[in-house]
Amino acid sequence: MDDSFKTHINKFVKMSDDEFAKIISYFKVQHFKKKENLLNEGQVCKASYFVTKGILRKFFINGKGVEQTTEFAIENWWMTETFSFINQTPSEFFIQAVENTEVLVLHRDAHDKMLDAHPLMEKYFRCVYQRTYAAAQRRNKFRYEHSREELYHFFRKVQPEFLQRVPQYLVASYLGFTPEYLSEIRRKSIS
Repeated sequence: MDDSFKTHINKFVKMSDDEFAKIISYFKVQHFKKKENLLNEGQVCKASYFVTKGILRKFFINGKGVEQTTEFAIENWWMTETFSFINQTPSEFFIQAVENTEVLVLHRDAHDKMLDAHPLMEKYFRCVYQRTYAAAQRRNKFRYEHSREELYHFFRKVQPEFLQRVPQYLVASYLGFTPEYLSEIRRKSIS
């Protein structure tokens, strides 16, 4: 593991090397193969995942049996099923590796012990959740104000390297349209 997690934490709170060494002891490194599920619908989410390499996605299967991607996490992003994790209730979502992925796993019991022993991490997680919530608000507003085509072009503009890594059918699922519609938008862009 490189220093990316420590660098990420230090964006929000400053800590010594000694404190970081104690904090990292609460985490486990785990590897997942492409398309391997970290969480299945109906399971209780018992961990949060910090992506050190690869991509995760969160999705559910809608009433028509179609996978609907709601979130991605790339390097230095967190992924969990928050409602299930906090309440320890069955999840309505899946979490899956989009490509071979390495994560730092923070299990629920370790999470609680870490926060008790290292109050600085309370501030860190508060800052992370605030930023995540603000981004979700902005994303929702953007979806109401722009056409589907505009959504794709905006996504392409702000996340070009991400679009190179994620299969187009997953991008379509995330943006809320079919892969065929995405192909049509992409063809129009090339013309």
